[in-house]
Amino acid sequence: MNQPSSTNTATPEEAAQYLTINLGNEEYGIDILAVREIRGWTAVTRIPQAPTYVLGVLNLRGAIVPVLDLRLRFGLPREEYTVTTVCVIVMVAGRQFGVVVDAVSDVVDVLPGAVRPVPDMGTTVDTEYLKGLTSVGERMVLLLDVDRLLQPQDAQMLEAALASSDVKAVA
Repeated sequence: MNQPSSTNTATPEEAAQYLTINLGNEEYGIDILAVREIRGWTAVTRIPQAPTYVLGVLNLRGAIVPVLDLRLRFGLPREEYTVTTVCVIVMVAGRQFGVVVDAVSDVVDVLPGAVRPVPDMGTTVDTEYLKGLTSVGERMVLLLDVDRLLQPQDAQMLEAALASSDVKAVA
C-alpha cells in the first residue's frame, strides 16, 4: 500500500514550504519564507580578505549583498557556472545574502513530522548546516538551516573586508 508523501497530505497551516535546489547529485531544501529572490548567475565584485566561500558582492537595487558559493561553504569542489546556475537571495535575521547553487527544482510542502534527523555519516555537508531530511516521493531532500550559513563571525569578517575595500553601496 502506498504511503502518503510529504507533499500531498499537508494543509497550509501545518506544512512548511521549501524551495528545492541542487548541488551536484544532492537535493537540498531552503525554507521558502527565507527566500527573497531567485536570479540567474551574474558576475560579482570580489572582496579582498573575504572568506573563500564568499564569491563577492552584488548590487541588488542599491543594497550590497554578499554572495556565498554553497559548494565552497560545504567543502565541495568548485564547479564551472552554467546557464542553470542561479543565485538564491535569502533574508536571515535582517541580513540579506545570496547563495549560488547549481539549479533550482521546485517548491515542496513538508509536514513537521516528516522531517528526520540527518545521520552524521554519508553526507557531503557538515550536519551543522542541516535541519534534517525528508522524503518527497522517491527523493530524499536535505533541509538547510539557512540561519547557520553565514555565522556572526563570518558576517563580521565580511563587513571588515567590505569596509577596507572600495565597494560602496549605491543609493
